[in-house]
Amino acid sequence: MAEGVRRITYVVYQDGGPQAVEGYVIEEGLVRIHVNGFELATFMCTPHHLDELAIGFLRSEGFIGGIEDIRALEVCPNRSCVDVWLHDLSFRPPTVRPIVTSGCGGGVTFDDISQQHAPLSSALRLLPEQVSALMQQLYQAARFYQQARGVHTAALSDGHELLLVAEDVGRHNTIDRLWGQALKRGLATRDRVLIATGRISSEMLNKAAKMEVPIVISRTSPTSFSVQLARAWNMTVVGYVRRNSFRVYSAPHRIGDDTHRAEAPTVHVVQESGAHLLPG
Repeated sequence: MAEGVRRITYVVYQDGGPQAVEGYVIEEGLVRIHVNGFELATFMCTPHHLDELAIGFLRSEGFIGGIEDIRALEVCPNRSCVDVWLHDLSFRPPTVRPIVTSGCGGGVTFDDISQQHAPLSSALRLLPEQVSALMQQLYQAARFYQQARGVHTAALSDGHELLLVAEDVGRHNTIDRLWGQALKRGLATRDRVLIATGRISSEMLNKAAKMEVPIVISRTSPTSFSVQLARAWNMTVVGYVRRNSFRVYSAPHRIGDDTHRAEAPTVHVVQESGAHLLPG
């Protein structure tokens, strides 16, 4: 049986009667990342391909600039820790307390999520039918979900096909996994599309911004803070993607053709002193 899922027996009640069934559940465990012999972070994740998760997390947090900064990496036999040694042996974990993120699975970050990124400049555009098609491709590629449910899936795409796919109990972990895969394969993340099954929170959008991904697509919704950041960073956030519909929360100019391209909405905010217009 592949890492990431575990076979169990459970009881199904159907038509009022119980029946014992053999099936699968997604694996979840505590994993520690050590760098140069020092514990850097502990978080909940699905314990498979932990090298990609560790590499992506280190890159996302800015502790490495690329895979060439890593001298050695070893995953413990029981898959509970990853030991990473950098060429820079002077590296020590930050003294600041990590931030517990809103992502499920106990995510952490040392990054100031409210920091400013320069607005992304990208010529990438998608037709509406591409948005729905990419979400369907993501469903079809979700191997763990099809087998066990209870897991998030994310992918990087060029707009036509999925280039990388990652699954984990933590939706934020899927983004780190994608970056880890990209670094291992020498694949650029700039001007790609990020597709995810989970809610787009601020820390996930921050990771996407660092990857220079201009379009983020989700099966569900963004948070208010992620929309605020997306509009400031000129990132297109698309949510609630279904077969024939979706919602565009920011930078809508990247969706549609030349004759059917939406303009940024003007939001009417009513206050006691009267109505005011705020740019969307």
